[in-house]
Amino acid sequence: MQDEFNDPLWRQILSGAQMLFVAFGALVLMPLITGLDPNVALFTAGLGTLLFQVVTGRQVPVFLASSFAFITPIILAKGQFGLAATMGGVMAAGFVYTFLGLAVKIKGTGFIDRLLPPVVIGPVI
Repeated sequence: MQDEFNDPLWRQILSGAQMLFVAFGALVLMPLITGLDPNVALFTAGLGTLLFQVVTGRQVPVFLASSFAFITPIILAKGQFGLAATMGGVMAAGFVYTFLGLAVKIKGTGFIDRLLPPVVIGPVI
């Protein structure tokens, strides 16, 4: 991993501003839109990012935060089942995600590469 940045200062400032806008949207707007607490989003994003960095040995420069993909399901579930049940569903989804991540770590990525080749996942990204 690169320890020093050779980019000019203006480019570093521009990259930092871009990250600020991305983080603001994920950490403040998403919880406000869904009616959740932004402080919880800030705390869990920080905790998740630190945990991710420890697990990956700081090899992947990533920031974990709320996803806008879940706005509609959270709003609908919250309206129909209440906040407690919705948060239980989010936790259950997290456990499933963790289980699948462990399965991929144990089995390897070969079956994912066969199931989802680059021609399939390329347009999604």
